[in-house]
Amino acid sequence: MSTNLTPDGLAKKLQALSPSATLAIDEKAKALIEAGEPIISFGAGQPDFPTPSHIVSAAVEACGDPKNHGYSPSGGLAVLREAVAIKTFRDAKLEIGPKQVLISNGVKHAITNALTTILDPGDEVLIPSPYWVTYPEAVKLVDGVPVEVKTTQESGFKVTIEQLEAALTAKTKLLVFVSPSNPTGAVYNGEEIREIGRWAGEKGIWVLSDEIYEHLVYGDNTHHSIVSLAPELEDRWILVNGVSKSYAMTGWRVGWMVSSEPVISAATDMQSHTTSNVSNISQRAAIAALTGHQHAVGEMRAAFDTRRKLMLAILKDIPQVTCVEPFGAFYTFPNVESLLGRQLGQHKVRPKSTLELADLLLEEAKVAVVPGEAFSAPGYLRLSYALADEDLYEGMSRLKEFLLAATD
Repeated sequence: MSTNLTPDGLAKKLQALSPSATLAIDEKAKALIEAGEPIISFGAGQPDFPTPSHIVSAAVEACGDPKNHGYSPSGGLAVLREAVAIKTFRDAKLEIGPKQVLISNGVKHAITNALTTILDPGDEVLIPSPYWVTYPEAVKLVDGVPVEVKTTQESGFKVTIEQLEAALTAKTKLLVFVSPSNPTGAVYNGEEIREIGRWAGEKGIWVLSDEIYEHLVYGDNTHHSIVSLAPELEDRWILVNGVSKSYAMTGWRVGWMVSSEPVISAATDMQSHTTSNVSNISQRAAIAALTGHQHAVGEMRAAFDTRRKLMLAILKDIPQVTCVEPFGAFYTFPNVESLLGRQLGQHKVRPKSTLELADLLLEEAKVAVVPGEAFSAPGYLRLSYALADEDLYEGMSRLKEFLLAATD
């Protein structure tokens, strides 16, 4: 009899997974909105803008073309793989060929493909925290071992070589590297990235670089790809990206994985037995996004920057809250630890954790935020500024009023 199943019939590895807290908050907020509650949500990690019209038009045209009505190559349409190769050189300064690209159903799928391709059971994966909720769960799904490397507010939520060295063991196979970061908005500079890449290369460790927020950097900051800055990595790297954040295309589900040809070939074989090809209509839309004009990318970035500054200004007006300035993505990550245990709301509740504080904000202030526990960072909240200006101002005003009323 199998010993891999629980008495309930579910695989143990699935029972060990944690649900996505970000999606859970978003779903709860939407349910309250549908029930008539005036909820303003800072939870969702997606742009509030519509997909640019030229991209939508390309999809509409693709719907009428019979060549898009059947199966296509599991690894992606040849023209899209070529477009990704050109885009990768344009934005990441990394010269690759189409055979080094695998088109996936969003970046989560690309990450799962990558981990499944290179990890064996028991391999350890270094994941700097605070981290996006999916990284450790995806590692567990393929029987890897996630190893948290905790960063601090004092370091700007950036991991150091000393911390990585302390976490290194004989079982370490991979480092997950993300800049800009979700949830903190941290952006590493070129020298910091170069040093981390050099360290990984010297240790013979693979690097998985998630570059989905590459175009959302602010001020004098610049995005750099660790793959292009660290030749010491040789072929031990995988880059994942997609169209969701930069082109407001989260629902179109198009991402990709870039690596050496042998890695991509193995991952493509696996994908052929799992999901097969991504929707051809979405692939045609992604081609238009990557090869068409890039005006909307800059316009959205400018709008996010304005909202970023507004949110930071309001947070600074709350004495009990501190917040490291985020220079990328579209989130702030304020520290609200000093509010825990204080009386809040009409019932004078004393939240003991940011999980409880987030629930209180949703119920009484009608504001949805994501608690730091979701990112292995209790004491913090993640607030997305990817929402309409008027909603952002109203929501932040509610949050400020609610938190300022805290009493001992």
